[in-house]
Amino acid sequence: MNRLLLIAFSLLLASCGSAPTRQYAVSDDRMNDLVMYAVSLADTPYRYGGNSANGGFDCSGFVGHVYRHSLGVSMPRTSREISRIGKPVGLGELSPGDLVFYNTQHASFSHVGIYIGDGKFVHSPRSGESVRTEQMQLSYWQARFDGARRIRR
Repeated sequence: MNRLLLIAFSLLLASCGSAPTRQYAVSDDRMNDLVMYAVSLADTPYRYGGNSANGGFDCSGFVGHVYRHSLGVSMPRTSREISRIGKPVGLGELSPGDLVFYNTQHASFSHVGIYIGDGKFVHSPRSGESVRTEQMQLSYWQARFDGARRIRR
């Protein structure tokens, strides 16, 4: 329980911009479970401001829900705020569970998804669509890539 409080406190401070960049360790098995859970939410409809499997998700609501459900970690509410936590990682360093960010609304870090491996990520794309996986190599995503963050070591 103390470890979860430390994690939550570190993330809260990080979202305020005043925390050290301390990371916490999460096993590969737990990250694989996180990825499996994220993928299991495929076909959940997009809903602006949504953050539940029953009501639908927007992109940051989806990421927050998956991290909360899988690891008990609370995330900031917006993709821009989420982009300020964790540790930056390069494309060649991505591992399952890392967060990938895109400029989809003419604003940096306006979209977020969860990397699932093999050059793919899962996300809640936009109104009228549902949670799905995408190939990062598609020209649309390559042209809009803003970076990636790791929320654990």
